[in-house]
Amino acid sequence: MSRIAIIGGHGKVALRLSTLLAERGDDVVSVIRNPDHADDVSATGATPVVEDIEKADRARLAELLTGVDAVVWSAGAGGGSPQRTYAVDRDAAITSIDAAADAGVQRYVMVSYFGAGPDHGVARDDAFFPYADAKSAADAYLADSTRDWTILRPSALTDEPGTGRIETGPGLSAGKVSRDDVAAVAARVLADNRTIGRVVEFNGGDTPIEQALTTSL
Repeated sequence: MSRIAIIGGHGKVALRLSTLLAERGDDVVSVIRNPDHADDVSATGATPVVEDIEKADRARLAELLTGVDAVVWSAGAGGGSPQRTYAVDRDAAITSIDAAADAGVQRYVMVSYFGAGPDHGVARDDAFFPYADAKSAADAYLADSTRDWTILRPSALTDEPGTGRIETGPGLSAGKVSRDDVAAVAARVLADNRTIGRVVEFNGGDTPIEQALTTSL
């Protein structure tokens, strides 16, 4: 059994992930901003912890992460102002990476998006640019850190039922993937140290998740 902290614990992917982790016997701590969401988190088998990560400093986040074995970043500003996008998707994410180091948490999984990176190609005058820029910066910071990291970059998310099957690997074009399957991929990489140091871009597909991840090693 592992103790896993999910930051952004009330998100649609996070709620699915905490359910999967709790069902397999992991001890899940879900960090949420809104106390009204605590019951939703508890229903998954996770323990809700209320903290505004946009305002929490490195020391406070390190305190929250002390004693966990792995961190999953699944938080996001959810659009709105560019300032808040940078504050959450870049700055708070980076602070959490540093806090994980301070707390002695080596394993860190980042949920990003398909196409993130220095060559994301989003124009500065595009409304999507702050998100692309913020996520790319956070991904790069994690990849340059000393954490045992995995970066997940799923395609456009849907609420369709998961199939347990994805496609990943070189030359893949962006498509769609269910939130169920994103959660299943996150759960799988947490249990497979062979995914450490890997960026996994993926769509929904025809290959069972474990096989797809193994084949692309």
